[in-house]
Amino acid sequence: MTLEWHNHAGDQDCHPQRIAHPRSTAELQAIVTDAEAAGRRVRAVGAGHAWSDVALTDGTLVETDELSGVEVLGDDLVRVRGGMRIRDLNAALDAHGLGLRNMGGYDGQAIAGAVATSTHGSGLGFAPFPDDVRSIDLVASGGRVARFDRGDDGFDAVACGMGCMGIIDSLVLQVRPRFWLRERRIVRTWEEVRPELDDRIATEEHFELFLNPYGSHEVLETTRTEAPEPTRPSPGDGERHPLIEIQASIPLVWVLLRLAARWFPSFPRTQFPRTLRRMEDPNYTQVSHRVFNIGAANHLPALSSELAVPVEGDAHLHAVDRIIAIADELARTRRLFHTSPIALRFVAPSAAYASMMHGRPTMTIELILIGGTRGGRALLAEYERRLADLGARPHWGQYNVLDGHAGALYPRWADWLRTYEQLNASGVFDSPFTDRIGISRRPR
Repeated sequence: MTLEWHNHAGDQDCHPQRIAHPRSTAELQAIVTDAEAAGRRVRAVGAGHAWSDVALTDGTLVETDELSGVEVLGDDLVRVRGGMRIRDLNAALDAHGLGLRNMGGYDGQAIAGAVATSTHGSGLGFAPFPDDVRSIDLVASGGRVARFDRGDDGFDAVACGMGCMGIIDSLVLQVRPRFWLRERRIVRTWEEVRPELDDRIATEEHFELFLNPYGSHEVLETTRTEAPEPTRPSPGDGERHPLIEIQASIPLVWVLLRLAARWFPSFPRTQFPRTLRRMEDPNYTQVSHRVFNIGAANHLPALSSELAVPVEGDAHLHAVDRIIAIADELARTRRLFHTSPIALRFVAPSAAYASMMHGRPTMTIELILIGGTRGGRALLAEYERRLADLGARPHWGQYNVLDGHAGALYPRWADWLRTYEQLNASGVFDSPFTDRIGISRRPR
């Protein structure tokens, strides 16, 4: 029987020889040793949220859904099984009066996948997920269980390992007491925001932008600050922007958006100013994880890439200026169009060797397209190529065209490789992804 697996967006698929659903560490160990004995490769997947080939395999695909659960270790530490979804983790933490210190805009990922690809939130005071990890237990080649605590040799390699060093069994995360956020969203223009951007990102706790690269260059400016627990529900009974939520959750809207992106890709951009205006909200206050999560828009079919540029000198400002110029040029000369505004977020430096934010304050540029956008991959590849001279590092788990030059982007790449070679000594965790970037232990 031919097996098939595809990611959440349906744009990446593979045909593994076996799909396994382990429930224990011992079962994980047996899966790895059995695969080694049979000469098969192994790859673990959680929610399948990646748009890249990072999770694909033709060997044994390990779905980690059953590896779920959380144990509170103290006031600010919890041990989490690697397959636990972030939304379930949020619910469990909330029940204990706790919360994640920060998170991205989506809560459907498995926590191990979010850590292993350096998923992040927004705010120069907050590093990405790997930097909230205090300990990692993983099953490495030979089926051995390896534990890495922060400060151990190899920890900063394993913390962002892209699934190449083994299967994460559990993590110890630093968390904090439950807290509330007040979110304010207003529409301005890039020309208004640009001269004050450095001051804003230095002083605002959580700050991000949603940019229309066309026309008047509107931006939806989002600020989030800690707030006391509200004594009464916020408008919409705790739901975000009710009209947008309702429309995003109607299947017919998905179909229409995909048709427009495929056959009329220039049309969605005409709606960007209206869309951004409808997302304005002067005061949305809720428990933190509901504010960080952008809501039903996460369920729309999409394709995305993300580039990380340094917040050093004016590199981040020049990157946005260049994006606007590229968008205009590609629309005029190649009829390639964005079908969603562009998200700009700001992240503290990461200690993890392979994190996009390693060693530098970072602005991430998320280039989101409606699924099926005509010429979408060509558009995203153009940005990756044209922003390379600004030090852009592509997100491992989003669409990218990285090949053998990936290591040149990371100053501690040799250290990352040394740990990788130890933990993947047999090549059991090789994959099409490691083949493509040129690091497989047993290339095919």
